Amino acid sequence: MNFTEIIRQSIDSLLRNRLRSGLTMLGILWGLVTVVLLLSYGKSVGQGVLNGFLGIGNNVIMVYGGQTSMQAGGERSGKRIRFRDGDVEAVRDAVPFLKAVSAESDDGFSFKFGPKVVNIQSKAVDLPYGGMRRLDIAEGRFFEAADFTEHRHVVIFGPHAAKKLFNGYPPVGETIQIEGHSFQVIGVLKTKIQDSSNNGPDNENAFVPFDTMRDLRNQRDPDSIVFQPSSPELHLKAIQAVRAVLAQRHHFNPRDEKAIGKWDTIEDSAEMTQFGTALELLLGIIGAMTLAVGGIGVMNIMLVSVTERTREIGLLKALGARRREILTQFLLESLTLTFIAGIAGMVVAVVVAYLIPPMPLYSDIYKTANHEGDIFLRASPAIMLISFGILAAVGIISGLLPAMRASRMDPVVALRHE
Repeated sequence: MNFTEIIRQSIDSLLRNRLRSGLTMLGILWGLVTVVLLLSYGKSVGQGVLNGFLGIGNNVIMVYGGQTSMQAGGERSGKRIRFRDGDVEAVRDAVPFLKAVSAESDDGFSFKFGPKVVNIQSKAVDLPYGGMRRLDIAEGRFFEAADFTEHRHVVIFGPHAAKKLFNGYPPVGETIQIEGHSFQVIGVLKTKIQDSSNNGPDNENAFVPFDTMRDLRNQRDPDSIVFQPSSPELHLKAIQAVRAVLAQRHHFNPRDEKAIGKWDTIEDSAEMTQFGTALELLLGIIGAMTLAVGGIGVMNIMLVSVTERTREIGLLKALGARRREILTQFLLESLTLTFIAGIAGMVVAVVVAYLIPPMPLYSDIYKTANHEGDIFLRASPAIMLISFGILAAVGIISGLLPAMRASRMDPVVALRHE
């Protein structure tokens, strides 16, 4: 008996018992819809949380001064490490596999526009900082090289900081006072989703060229150094290399972890990815258990079918059918029932996923447009493939026991069955 004939007989068997088959297929359909929706939810939540964390930047690492815990270079432990002017250039020149390096200093400044005066947390940065930290411009422009070489007094606002000072008035091109110095507003950042931050989210900050700190606070030394390895896989090597450069300049042991603090967002993002994967796995298991309930229904209907067709099985064996052929026939019948319901379930899952509106995650917090940062249930090809795999496993397991029971029947006993 060929494969096509087995499929035809399986469909005929389903049509002879329409109600029973329909109810069984409904259980499979519902289970598969559950699997697809749960996996879609887990993927969307995991990706949303990861994107929120990555609002801090694209594979960036930040190092800042700490306190030594080991003796080195004739220095006792407990020495406070503070970065100096020239450290950024030394790191940039000595470590060739860094894509970008920037100084960073943080402080709260007094901003004045007209009669209004507010205090805004501000960052003094170098030119490569914007690309590393995902500072996208909504209005105006970002810093350019001349802003640094010519020591221009220019400032860029995060969207919330701009609203705080200008209260909806267009800020680009306006002149304001920062600590009594005149600055021109050259840009406003796009609103971005950012779960992680150092000294406040970028939406709430203002940004000035690093050299401007010499005018505002008479400061030449950076509070921290931000850098980006040329490849994420090089992040540990990059940290070791930067630590070695700074250890040589500040006379501490490069193995002293406490001498310099670090924030490795590449390592943290890998942990966030693991969280997303674990969430998808958990929800996938829950969905598979729901689908398994439908599989029990398939097993039940196939056991009933084996009992009803006992004499037929005995006749097939008497005519020379082997156990393997009987096993294959009933297993394929089970899979036919499962996959017909599964195809219908996938169609329903895709339709239901698109009908369910976006579920709030970040849009209410950051007031984003077009539900950016919210949970969308979308049945991606990967999710459909995983669901198909779960469905195949359920179909095989559900049909295997009835098929084995049919293949082991004694033909004499089966032919005498009433």
